[in-house]
Amino acid sequence: MGRGRIRAVTPIPVIEGDGLAKTFRLRGRTVHAVRDLSLAVRAGEALGIVGESGCGKTTTARLLLRLEEPSAGRIKFLGEDLTDRHGAALLRYRARAQLVFQNPFDALNPRFTIRRSLLEPLHNFGVPRAEHAARIEAVMQRVRLLPAAAWLDRRPHELSGGQLQRVVLARALLPGPLLLVADEPVSMLDVSVRAGILNLLRAARDELGLAAIYISHDLALIRYVCERTIVMYLGRVVEEGPTAALIATPQHPYTRALLAAVPVPRVDQNRAPLPIRGGLGEADADPGGCAFRDRCPYAYTRCETEAPALRQIAPDRRVACHLMEGW
Repeated sequence: MGRGRIRAVTPIPVIEGDGLAKTFRLRGRTVHAVRDLSLAVRAGEALGIVGESGCGKTTTARLLLRLEEPSAGRIKFLGEDLTDRHGAALLRYRARAQLVFQNPFDALNPRFTIRRSLLEPLHNFGVPRAEHAARIEAVMQRVRLLPAAAWLDRRPHELSGGQLQRVVLARALLPGPLLLVADEPVSMLDVSVRAGILNLLRAARDELGLAAIYISHDLALIRYVCERTIVMYLGRVVEEGPTAALIATPQHPYTRALLAAVPVPRVDQNRAPLPIRGGLGEADADPGGCAFRDRCPYAYTRCETEAPALRQIAPDRRVACHLMEGW
């Protein structure tokens, strides 16, 4: 769509977060949504961020997109610090870092035609008017809504959920981003159309050389689209590594529980009970130890008093757990 692309994984990350933290004040409480999180995603690479609702994965994405201001830490884009950028500099970054929303029914103005919804980012990011028609035609071809003329004058209520999500993806691709963040991109869609949307996302990443971040609670989805995955719990990374290895040999009890919660293909198939108990704790206090200890079947005295550090256990694996030895 008009610009050259980095088509392979490169040494310089497209997006980096270093020591990111985010706190909110809610009704007199301080909520620690993200704590001391670092990550890097290169061109042509897909990173998954998984965890239960409330673990901080969406807040992490909003920090990286500069939709939220970090309480601590730095954000870099192509090696340049953009933590303190505002105004025109921030607008230029947002043209190159786009979000695919979870709910396509809420992501588009119901009063706008599809054409007007697609023209909006081109106007906002200063794309020359002479390029508009060609860009829209090309992006409609990329998301497989053809012929384009058959769709552009419709309004959102005339499209299905899968068709709307294709439009949302088209709108995100139009400014020519280098970073694409997809927040639960298929959770609102019928199972029958999810694979088609995921294939479009993978094709866009591969063909355009995008850095991609997928937010999900579904490890089956993450396994399909991501080479690397980080697992978050109450704002902290508890495990990180190549997706295939992380799923094959999970090292943290929470990762093991997320895998045990993945639906089985047959309703009459026996499955072991979840290896954890209770629900997600509170993020408004210093846990004074491991935040996961109240749900962990392996917790012992050290877990009560010492928060585990995120340690390197292999060249490409990190885990924050006192009990990983021997698993």
